[in-house]
Amino acid sequence: MKPLVAPAESGEATARHLISTPKRIFDEAAVSAALKDVLDGLTDPAEIQAAAVAVLQDAQKNGRAEIARAFAASPFNARPMTSAYCYLTDQLVRTTLQIAGQRLHPVETLGPNDRLAVIGVGGYGRGEMAPYSDVDLLFLIPQTPSQRTENLIESMLYMLWDLKLKVGHSTRTIRDCVTLGREDFTIQTALLEHRFIAADVALAQDLDETLKTDLFAGTGRSFIEAKLEERDARHRKQGLRYVVEPNVKEAKGGLRDLQSLFWIAKHIYSVEHAADLVDRGVFLEEEFKTFVAAENFLWAVRGHLHLISGRATEQLTFDMQVAVAEAMGYRDTRGRRGVEVFMQAYFRHATEVGELTRIFLTKLEALHVKAEPLLERIFRRRPKLRDGYEVVGGRLAVTDGKAFIGDKLNLLRIFEEALRTGMLIHPDAMRLVKANLALIDDDMRNTPEARRIFLDLMLKHGNPERGLRRMNELGVLSAFIPEFEPIVAMMQFNMYHSYTVDEHTIQCITNLALIEKGELEEDLPVASSILQRGVNRKVLYVALLLHDIAKGRPEDHSILGAQMARKIAPRLGLNKAEVDTVEWLVRYHLLMSDMAQKRDISDPRTVRDFAKAVQTVKRLDLLCVLTVCDIRGVGPNTWNNWKAVLIRGLYRQTKRALETGLEDLNRENRGAGAKKALRAALAHWPRKDLQAETARHYPPYWQGLHTASQVVFAEQLRDIQDGEIRIDLHPDDDRDATRACFVMADHPGIFARLAGALALVGANVVDARSYTTKDGWVTDAFWIQDAEGNPYDVSRLPRLRQMISKTLKGEILARDALKSRDKVKKREKVFKVPTHITFDNEGSEIYTIIEVDTRDRPGLLYDLTRSLSESNVYIANAVIATYGEQVVDTFYVKDMFGLKYYTESKQKTLEKRLRAAIIDGVARAQD
Repeated sequence: MKPLVAPAESGEATARHLISTPKRIFDEAAVSAALKDVLDGLTDPAEIQAAAVAVLQDAQKNGRAEIARAFAASPFNARPMTSAYCYLTDQLVRTTLQIAGQRLHPVETLGPNDRLAVIGVGGYGRGEMAPYSDVDLLFLIPQTPSQRTENLIESMLYMLWDLKLKVGHSTRTIRDCVTLGREDFTIQTALLEHRFIAADVALAQDLDETLKTDLFAGTGRSFIEAKLEERDARHRKQGLRYVVEPNVKEAKGGLRDLQSLFWIAKHIYSVEHAADLVDRGVFLEEEFKTFVAAENFLWAVRGHLHLISGRATEQLTFDMQVAVAEAMGYRDTRGRRGVEVFMQAYFRHATEVGELTRIFLTKLEALHVKAEPLLERIFRRRPKLRDGYEVVGGRLAVTDGKAFIGDKLNLLRIFEEALRTGMLIHPDAMRLVKANLALIDDDMRNTPEARRIFLDLMLKHGNPERGLRRMNELGVLSAFIPEFEPIVAMMQFNMYHSYTVDEHTIQCITNLALIEKGELEEDLPVASSILQRGVNRKVLYVALLLHDIAKGRPEDHSILGAQMARKIAPRLGLNKAEVDTVEWLVRYHLLMSDMAQKRDISDPRTVRDFAKAVQTVKRLDLLCVLTVCDIRGVGPNTWNNWKAVLIRGLYRQTKRALETGLEDLNRENRGAGAKKALRAALAHWPRKDLQAETARHYPPYWQGLHTASQVVFAEQLRDIQDGEIRIDLHPDDDRDATRACFVMADHPGIFARLAGALALVGANVVDARSYTTKDGWVTDAFWIQDAEGNPYDVSRLPRLRQMISKTLKGEILARDALKSRDKVKKREKVFKVPTHITFDNEGSEIYTIIEVDTRDRPGLLYDLTRSLSESNVYIANAVIATYGEQVVDTFYVKDMFGLKYYTESKQKTLEKRLRAAIIDGVARAQD
């Protein structure tokens, strides 16, 4: 009787570099003996199949455990890991085939229609498997398969499925493969990497020869165009290379990009290994090493991702980033978490993959197997080039490499020439630049001409982001400004920032250029008008370039960044006054954002303090534009009308104060103006009713609310009856929020009950104001958004009103109902946000400002306001600023006697209670 485990082809297991010995991964002799023991004497097919699967399950479990153990011990050893999973899978497939052939469907002699070849295709055919990769099998048959062959395939599949393998399979003739491969490039790609696994080797060889002559020959160009279109579609779906939760397989710079590159190369050059591309002149030796390093790193990440999640997961979500970083041995360092160091390595490899792809695609154009760029086909007229440059394949190329590097400044000039002509730089020129970065030394950096070129790249051509991004990817930006190097591909491990620090910086500069071009005038009227009036553009661009240069260090990045800017700005050719301004902008680049989002800008003291810090309209103008660009550069959906209204309001009030004097900022002036505006809005009211309305409110009411809200409250208060609760929900499109106005009899804890009611309906509170009238009513205004940060759809408002009403009437207890909803999502649990609580008695004339900076969750505001209410704290208003998983809740409060919290003992007592509320809430949310 033949052995029940098919021996590997001669030397296969030893030839492959596996992460452990073949015997430890799959002990052929032991499995064969075990199968013989359990199968001898069995005749029932179901019993044979069940017994065989049980033995193979043990072998599979032991093999997977051994690979995982060895991989954990050598977490970067990716290629041997992928080969090991393939080797284990090969053995399982071959063994099921033998069991099916010898035990389930035995025959004395095989007929011509019994021929069968089992072929691996796709990733499995390539010999690369992650722990939970699919097993793609082609069952190759002659023209008319026998019934036995069909039974054999069916039995094999059932056993493989019982082993919990995800098997993708097809049963085809050689002619089927050719026909379908011509019709579908996905099938053609899978066949491109086919590999014989077991059974009829002659049939497999026939397939090999037929595919070469009948399918792959002559289809190069169409195959390449299809693969590139597929790649572009994938990139459009996945987004930028620097998105902070990338898909390791499908994202830009991911494994699929490397695989696509190799598929195309294999189709054109008939190569078996990536190393062969060096001999063919496609890659330089160094570039091939980059290819191998990137491929190895990405496969290692994918392997750990699968093992940790226990399934085929490709998305590096935040929680997985932490787990994979730990598995690969990344540890926290001074000022940075291990996960941030890991993700920086990831993004740097992704960038390298992009560079390799660019080089390769240009080679294809030169070989005329890829269509030349669309713009080149449309605009045949060549731009007039400066000496030393030529057009090759529609791209800017260098005529003489030696002469080019003979002048160091050419390493910058080429980017200027590319922007001037609007052309892409040829990959060969990029190679030349990258290979000579060492020429960018202090002598070159301090050359006036180098400064001029660099500043012109940002200031002169209207699209600075293109030059800066290419300079950054090639390492020129870091070579010219060495302080920039640490933030290249640096991830900020939080949910707020969508990009790496360097990409965020370039996005900020992109926004500034768009504003200058007048393309954002409707969205950003204030910033646009500032630039139209004129500012020092050099100062603004340099400040944006340097504003986050100190990120990732233990020190405050604004303070350290300002110190670094003082040294860097003179090197860029700025004079002393300009350097001072850049330093100030970097030091205070968060000031306007913080004041607008974390403080009550309707409080005169807020504007007065901000005006004192800014001092001049010139600085205010620069800081306003920088702030807008900074917020918009955080992510595609970070900027909204709410932030726009806040920034715009703070800017206009501060500008007026700086121009007319700070003494104009007082409550009396604002109160008189607000009453006048309300009278005008309610001109149809009887005089007596109007007088009653303007007399019933205390001064803070008049300076804290917009006229539109005061009109709503006036209507709600008119003829209100004892015990009545009035609710008005209305979309406030100017602020991207829904305004919720409540009027009811005043009593302790009402603010907390409202916060609880809103938390129950899933509303995110972005601003809240509470005022008590002289006749005992409370008027509370909340601005809320849905889970996506948008105003509630009008159709949802009736149900929203119903739920809030039930909670306010006590029919639903917020504390109990929130228990099941106040949860932190699994992928968000990994974020560490320390809690900071501060008390400020200077920021407002009549209130103590309590700022709570902590981890956000659905029931947080309710917990904090309930804790304050139980401590007899009167909450006048709350300002909520959310930054991803972090939130800053700012409360303007007084004690029960209407006084500020001056004494340290009272502050400590309140802080202790607030911290207890946070800790209890976190424990509840983690359950």
